[in-house]
Amino acid sequence: EALKKIGYAGPQPVGGRPVGSYFEAHIEQGPILEDTSKTIGVVTGALGLRWYDVVVTGQDAHAGPTPMRLRKDAMVAASRMVTEINALAYRYQPDGRGTVGFMQVKPNSRNVIPGEVRFSVDLRHARDDQLDKMEAEMRAMCSEMARSQNAVVTIDRVANYPACNFDPSCVAAVRNAAAALGLTHMDIVSGAGHDAIYMARVAPSSMIFVPCEGGISHNEIENATPEDLAAGCNVLLNVILERAR
Repeated sequence: EALKKIGYAGPQPVGGRPVGSYFEAHIEQGPILEDTSKTIGVVTGALGLRWYDVVVTGQDAHAGPTPMRLRKDAMVAASRMVTEINALAYRYQPDGRGTVGFMQVKPNSRNVIPGEVRFSVDLRHARDDQLDKMEAEMRAMCSEMARSQNAVVTIDRVANYPACNFDPSCVAAVRNAAAALGLTHMDIVSGAGHDAIYMARVAPSSMIFVPCEGGISHNEIENATPEDLAAGCNVLLNVILERAR
């Protein structure tokens, strides 16, 4: 509808052409290939992702007159939650991920006990059933940590992207192409979102990863060597030629 309004819809209906298969080449956006000295990542799927907004509510109070035993310190509770979220991800290796990327403290004053802390949580895993368990453990832990500081906590899930498993024949095609070209390779799960995850809903799909320096992406220092980029392109070319036969 939006494309029609601006005259960019074109004559072809959405989904009007069948797609035999879809392959996407990309830098890994992580450090695994570089760490293992592999040139090609054969992407078997993508981690499921859930985002949460967490609010810990205690009581603002003066840092001097308020004794430790009578405090309702939202920051202490939140800090313990952050530490436990990190530990939670370690319990669900190799695919578990747990990240707190945003935190806001109120009133954010040097001599005031924080009465409210807001922070984000990003949980990821290759299996949705394991994500269910991670979420349940996180919620129980956060409630316990809040009670320990006479505070309360609310947790709202604000995003949920299911884990994705790519088509086995497409994955095998990437693996075979890398082997035929004599390139070092390994199976890998994408930790980030990509177009292929959505294309997999309508066509057999997979991805080809190449290393990026330090695992850095979406940053001006993002870098991949010309040799690795060429290797990824050659794998993509060979996969396309094979699937087109």
